[in-house]
Amino acid sequence: MQVNSLSPNNPNFTGALNNKFLLKGLEKISEHGMTVGAGTSLIMSLGVRPLAIQATPDVEKENKQYAIANSVCSGIIKFGMVEALALPIENAVKKIDQNPRKYLKNSPKTFVKSRSYELGTQIMKLGTGLVTAIPKSMLTIALIPVIMDKIFNIRPTDKKTEMPAEAPADKNLSFKGKSAIASGIGKVLDNKSVRKLLKKYENQDKDIAKHLSAGTDILLTSSFAWQTSKSDKIKENRKKALIYNNVIATGITLAGGYGVDSLVKEKSAKFVERFAKANKGDPKLHKYIEGINIVRPALIFAAIYYGILPIFSTYMAEKIDKFIENKES
Repeated sequence: MQVNSLSPNNPNFTGALNNKFLLKGLEKISEHGMTVGAGTSLIMSLGVRPLAIQATPDVEKENKQYAIANSVCSGIIKFGMVEALALPIENAVKKIDQNPRKYLKNSPKTFVKSRSYELGTQIMKLGTGLVTAIPKSMLTIALIPVIMDKIFNIRPTDKKTEMPAEAPADKNLSFKGKSAIASGIGKVLDNKSVRKLLKKYENQDKDIAKHLSAGTDILLTSSFAWQTSKSDKIKENRKKALIYNNVIATGITLAGGYGVDSLVKEKSAKFVERFAKANKGDPKLHKYIEGINIVRPALIFAAIYYGILPIFSTYMAEKIDKFIENKES
């Protein structure tokens, strides 16, 4: 009976830190960070956040409905954009990882294993959220009246809200394959000036996911607020509450998220150190740690924004809107 083979003191004991399912999961998160984040947001925005908003006391029913419609639209559009843009970039970076000499012809052979390379590829993958922030807010604003009409039977005017006709497909457009995208990314990373800049900031790779997420949220909320104020498809008396709700939620999420993440990161430093020792010599160790650095802030920000804050932000938005309305009247 081989009881000793299951003992943690046995050098052959793998344990939880190098469990193959855990490692494979972290590798996938590293390779598809935006997809994981968008998928999490989709689940939370379609389920948890609407339920929290619905449970908020002392808020007008229609303001709740607009907040729920915003949550649903935002989650769907974010996921759709990620699948359309981020996923091809993530797959292209994976091709570079697998065959660096094909795409990084002017870089040292050690570059692909450096922290500079990790930082550069993370920016390429996670930066798609920042690039798509404004289009995402535009599409969200356009879709909110449709959700309000189809689900809640509420329209901004008595006239039927018409969606713009779909533009005819351009037959001359062609979608570039993963190899073409990988070649483009490779040329950027191959640039000497880019490598020099990445080298300068390579120690920031642990927090790049958090910083890019925060930048995306700020740009997205600012664009959403401006476009909501200009929209003729959202009722005028519902605009301010919707804007306040988003601004309050984003502000508190960022402040609380950074604080909680710093605390968790400090407390989990020993775990990461043990994890690295348990997987020492594994060529994919940097990917596993990158996965940890992506999933940690993603879960913290999602928990705060979708689970904890909706009741508070919806309630406060209602009170601020009424306070300003009474003051102006």
